[in-house]
Order: sequence, then C-alpha cells, then structure tokens
Amino acid sequence: MSPAEARRRKLRMRSWRRGTREMDLILGPFADTAMPELAPAELDLYERLLEENDQELYLWVTGARPAPEPYAGLVGTIAGHAGIARA
Repeated sequence: MSPAEARRRKLRMRSWRRGTREMDLILGPFADTAMPELAPAELDLYERLLEENDQELYLWVTGARPAPEPYAGLVGTIAGHAGIARA
C-alpha cells in the first residue's frame, strides 16, 4: 500500500469513527465517495477539519453556525454531499 493510500484509509476510518453518530453519518459517506476525488491541498484541509470538535463541526455543517475560514468551502461541500440544506 502506498503512503497516499494509507493516508486516505486512515482518514476514512477517522471519518466513520467520530465522537458522535451524527458526524459518523455525515463524514463517513463523504469519505467513502467524495474524499477520493479531493486534490492534495483539499485532503490536507480535510485532515485538519477532522481535528475539530464534533459539536462545533455539526453546527458548521448544518449551518447553525458559520464555519471559519478556511473550512467554509469544504464544509459546504460536505453539507451538500449529505443533502443538508443550509441557510
């Protein structure tokens, strides 16, 4: 397995094994289907996003609270992938 494949596998596992079931169900499918299409810089950003607290992340993805820069675009992509309508 290449280092890039190992990294993506690790990120996929971290996406499915969050602290809350809600974020598992949002980030897991994103990691399964959309993460393989991310460019290296986007993958770096996604990896940093996974370090964030689930409660905050959930508020950002649902649009209850604006996502900080530089996460705003990626969070919008994740929300769209999950079918979450945001205000």
